[in-house]
Amino acid sequence: MQDYKQYGALALAYMGDSVYEIEIRKHLMEKGNMPVNKLHKLAKQYVSAPAQSAIMDVLEPMLTPDEIAVYKRGRNAKSYTTPKHATLSDYKRATGMETLFGYLYLIENKDRINEIMKIIFEMNI
Repeated sequence: MQDYKQYGALALAYMGDSVYEIEIRKHLMEKGNMPVNKLHKLAKQYVSAPAQSAIMDVLEPMLTPDEIAVYKRGRNAKSYTTPKHATLSDYKRATGMETLFGYLYLIENKDRINEIMKIIFEMNI
């Protein structure tokens, strides 16, 4: 991959959204076989903007200075969409979180993604 700095914050968030989603889905599938509609309902608890904003309340103090900078870059990015089921603040914080996951993916820091996901899953959302 190219240097993550060559990508805009929203491009990193685009990538991070899918990285985060697959980590959530993988975690839920590891819980055992269940109907897809139940999996979807469980996943929504983690992937909604309000949930991601709440997660950032816990994660933010644990981030490195570089991670904070990337998160803020995403959080402060000008978005051309409006949130439908969240406040603007929650939406921006969720975008920042997705930007962080995109960054970690592009720098190939799978260990850090795993550390953060472990913290998220321990929150028992």
